[in-house]
Amino acid sequence: MILGRPTTLSIEPTTSCNLRCPECPSGLRSFTRPTGMLQESLFEKTITQVQSHLSWLHLYFQGEPFLNPRFLEMVKYANERKIFTSSSTNAHYLSPKTVSEILDSGLRQLIVSMDGITQEIYEKYRVGGNLEKVQEGLQLLLSERKKAKKSFPRVVLQFLVTGQNEHQIPALQLWAKEIGVDELQLKTTQIYDFEYGSELIPSDLGYSRYIPAGNGKWKLKKKLENKCWRMWQGAVATWDGKIVPCCFDKDAHHVMGELSQNSLKEIWNSEVYARFRAQLLRDRSQIEICKNCTE
Repeated sequence: MILGRPTTLSIEPTTSCNLRCPECPSGLRSFTRPTGMLQESLFEKTITQVQSHLSWLHLYFQGEPFLNPRFLEMVKYANERKIFTSSSTNAHYLSPKTVSEILDSGLRQLIVSMDGITQEIYEKYRVGGNLEKVQEGLQLLLSERKKAKKSFPRVVLQFLVTGQNEHQIPALQLWAKEIGVDELQLKTTQIYDFEYGSELIPSDLGYSRYIPAGNGKWKLKKKLENKCWRMWQGAVATWDGKIVPCCFDKDAHHVMGELSQNSLKEIWNSEVYARFRAQLLRDRSQIEICKNCTE
């Protein structure tokens, strides 16, 4: 039995998405697990269970959170229970009404994904996206936050560095500074079939999760070690209440338990979770979701 409780939890508001990003099961519409929307009843039941030991709630896993019509009400519910709330968005729904609701909800951090500084480059990865709409929505949120004299949500602009957009990093840095985001994150891109290379792998390998293996193939830059702090720190819940070990298990192949049947405390201390942690410490390379992990 583990003495501690998870301090962080990711909960998925929905699997739905308005975009079709090429390395994302939401975008590809390729889930093998059920898809749908998180219901408030399950969410509130879960928060009531965990509020005494949870310090960070990330209302995101797959999908676009703002497509769940109750998303910001859930944020407010958690915020009122003194839990730090965070989420991630492609920023196509930052209308004046939604921005006002965001500021009222108490959301503490919003990560905005924007992988290009021109429409031509942006839409190469964010397929179906409208860069102008994203930029206008982001600027609206920042200006309304300033008018309201609020510090939250803290806005993090996230840029997935690929071979298609890496040349735009200087222009992106200038734009981010001009509009006043709180942080700019240049993030490495996860690629499913990286072994045979991809146009998404940047030429500057400092921004890549992968390096040449020397035999015409590619390999993970980081050596896979038999450890992972995430297994003792937090968990991920799908929209329908399945608990999976981390955000790399996008199709929920490793279900530790279901919140509709057991409490998170019971799942956290279950035999199946204990076996998974033991396997990870013994030989992590045997766990499929670990094979493309940068942790």
